[in-house]
Amino acid sequence: MSPALSAVRKPHLSLNVRDVDASVAFYRALFGVAPVKHYHDETTVHSVLQDDAGADSRTRRTGYAKFDLEAPALNFVLNQIPGTRFDARATLSHLGLQVDSTDDVIALRERIGTAGLVPRDEMAVSCCYARQDKFWVADPDGNEWEVFTVLEHLTPEQLRERDARGACDTGCTTTCAPAPAEAACCGA
Repeated sequence: MSPALSAVRKPHLSLNVRDVDASVAFYRALFGVAPVKHYHDETTVHSVLQDDAGADSRTRRTGYAKFDLEAPALNFVLNQIPGTRFDARATLSHLGLQVDSTDDVIALRERIGTAGLVPRDEMAVSCCYARQDKFWVADPDGNEWEVFTVLEHLTPEQLRERDARGACDTGCTTTCAPAPAEAACCGA
């Protein structure tokens, strides 16, 4: 295994769903465990501001759940997409690799950059009810991959408070005004 990939803690899979509660019931039965996060709160599906073509890639969701499985090791997320925007042919939201530290994020980003891929950095962003350091890269078919580490878990109330303070949060509206100390996180 590549030394850089040995830092991967677990793979990440994020699905778009019609009804987060029905999906939680299904996956709770399938996996035999409850989700570690389960919210009904409108936020952004993922934090990347622009896809490789420069288009705004944020999508609103109205429900969220996360299963953090140890065996098999998997970070599995469900994003409830409002009914009129849900497309049953496009249930994959994105894929990812969770690593233990920002140093691991940077090491993998440098390795893939050297290999000719073009990562898009997002450091200290609020995404998936957590503050994260990450980068994104799309495969040839446009499937988005994120490599990330969780710096801090956040509740819906904490996210709303951060937005109200004007803290940089790529999950906020397009009029997000970052605080000077956090301005770098909105530059990607």
